[in-house]
Amino acid sequence: MHDRTLNSTAEGPEHNADSGPPVVRPPGVRFAPAHPAGRLRALQARPKRRLSQSFLARPAVAEAMVRAASLSSADTALEIGPGLGVLTRPLAEAAGSVVCIGLAPTLARDLPRGLRFPANLTVIHGDVLNLDLGEVVTEPYVVVASLPYHIATPILFKLLLGHPTPSRIVVMLQEEVALRVVAASGARTYLGVAVGTLATARLVQRVAPGSFFPVPKVRSAVVRLDVLRQPAVSIDSVTGFLEFLRAGFAQPRKQLHNSLGQGLGGRASEVQELAANVGVDSRRRPGDLALEEWAQLYGAWRERGLAS
Repeated sequence: MHDRTLNSTAEGPEHNADSGPPVVRPPGVRFAPAHPAGRLRALQARPKRRLSQSFLARPAVAEAMVRAASLSSADTALEIGPGLGVLTRPLAEAAGSVVCIGLAPTLARDLPRGLRFPANLTVIHGDVLNLDLGEVVTEPYVVVASLPYHIATPILFKLLLGHPTPSRIVVMLQEEVALRVVAASGARTYLGVAVGTLATARLVQRVAPGSFFPVPKVRSAVVRLDVLRQPAVSIDSVTGFLEFLRAGFAQPRKQLHNSLGQGLGGRASEVQELAANVGVDSRRRPGDLALEEWAQLYGAWRERGLAS
């Protein structure tokens, strides 16, 4: 279930047992009205620990994200987790229409008012992981968002594998996750290879913790994904290939034949034979393999499975 709200007013203050500390102004410091601390105090709201909430506090970072998304007045932009609207404001200025999905009811309902009711803004209160995006946006559309870090990976896979599919994705992630997404050969993880199957990825910029309120304990980074019309390699099933990849990274520090053998529930010797048949050295570690080599291994495994 979700509620579509547009140009609505804020509801009363939120009080939750697992809420974070109250928004308190440090001695001698004045927050500008647009600063997250000031906005939260005005709404009598608190950052929630369970949602790992930190709000973007530097408009320059938001503007850089919008520029990286290459938006035009013909584009529909989808923002997930708009918070207090620091990113929503430049999105509404650059895109023809903006759809925001926010989980916190007070923030979702106050967002249009805080931005002075942009005519091209629609705000939906709901959980993006439980929403049918087909009821929210149509292709083509572009995702620009500072994703909730604790569910960033499931959101990315929902966007990349679901329908409708965005043409571009520009997102703020925890830096550690962002670097996995854009990692080169030798440092690849399941996440990086899986994303690379479906999109081309590049690092836009790193973002210091001080760009957020409250200041998080982790660093952040912005990545851009240009979603491919077809997978980057020839495979018969995207979901089957991703399952094979996950098996291959079961023990990423071990040699391929041990890691993939364990992931597939077979023997290392069987993977050695499979890899030799396609010219892949199974003594390498999973992170050393190129995407094309994974596709060759998957194809050989599928042929062997279909023949048995």
